[in-house]
Amino acid sequence: MVTKITVLGSGYAGVAAVQSLEDELEEDTDIVWVSETNHHLVLHEVHRCIRDPAVREKVVIPVDDLKSAETEFVQGTVTGLDVDDRTVHVDGEESIDYDYCVVCLGSQTAFYGIDGLAEHALTLKNLGDALTIHQQVEAAAEDASDDDPAQVVVGGAGLTGIQTAGEVAAFRDERDVPVEIRLIEMEDEIFPGHDHEFQGAIRNKLERMDIDTTTGATVSEVDDETIRFEDEDLLRYDVFVWAGGVRGDDALADVDIDTEHDRAYANSTFKTSDDRVLAIGDAALVEQDAEGGPLSEQDAWEAVVNPDTDDVPPPTAEAAMEEGEHVGENVARMIDDREPVHWSYINKGTLVSVGDEAVAHDILGIPLNTFSGPGARVLKKSISARWIGESSSWLAAAKAWPDM
Repeated sequence: MVTKITVLGSGYAGVAAVQSLEDELEEDTDIVWVSETNHHLVLHEVHRCIRDPAVREKVVIPVDDLKSAETEFVQGTVTGLDVDDRTVHVDGEESIDYDYCVVCLGSQTAFYGIDGLAEHALTLKNLGDALTIHQQVEAAAEDASDDDPAQVVVGGAGLTGIQTAGEVAAFRDERDVPVEIRLIEMEDEIFPGHDHEFQGAIRNKLERMDIDTTTGATVSEVDDETIRFEDEDLLRYDVFVWAGGVRGDDALADVDIDTEHDRAYANSTFKTSDDRVLAIGDAALVEQDAEGGPLSEQDAWEAVVNPDTDDVPPPTAEAAMEEGEHVGENVARMIDDREPVHWSYINKGTLVSVGDEAVAHDILGIPLNTFSGPGARVLKKSISARWIGESSSWLAAAKAWPDM
């Protein structure tokens, strides 16, 4: 009897899951890979497309370059999951049956009910978003002058917001256009919760690129020209990019498994409350302690603002890759009626790009707390190149290197 495994999503977790399943499963299994796009996006480098849209050729990897010929690929938007019937619902397609389902649907932008935010702000969750930001910044710059420069505002001074602001600044400097950039953050510090030395190094890079940072600024309303804050201050903008938070995918909203904010609770073997459904990456709240209970949404937030928390995996590309690499073995064990293995995450450090510069912190094996310069830049490039090389080809990695 053939066992059918479905994998939902083509992000870091999805790609790593498919490849680990192909390595671990026997011939009497079928893998069906479902994704809204027919490619994998190297998401932690997609901000480079804001400066130069041609970089898209380096950060997009076709699924055929990632999977074996035996793995079936279905392009479509997952709309839901019926755990009783063991079927995946895909928009415009017939339902797909499964024996085991690995959910790797990633996350979407959270707007927190702020009036007008979803309608007027741009986001950075896919290639189209990056290209739209480029187009709108370019158009605003063309209409601007030295006396009336274009106003670009980035909301949220976490990783995505910092890297977005850096690329807009690099676009401005390379083209010598009149653009002013402001990075706003609700918390009292940029890159909230991280090491103060790390925050200071990032802030210095932002200041050197003439990016204004405003902290303690809570957005309460947005229209097509202005951002209103809780203290009633108004900020005019030409382009507004929101990078202030994430939530789970809508497809998990009504699924009969334990979730919070559309993210599935999973134990440290990646099992959800349904034994035939596993969840990894940003789609999951994965517990780290095999003896403990599932993570709460607050635990997940703690992983962002306190990255040194040992028992919580942060919502990063690296954690998603590791989960995907381990999930194949666990599915194979479950099929064979063996105990799955428990996974735990070891924090290997953090790297942030600010234009062509990079800042590194707490890198495993390097006896420096925080550093930048050529070493940090090469390390940042190496991580992206390694992922492209190991998941696709080292030739693709070599081609992408100059633009990372």
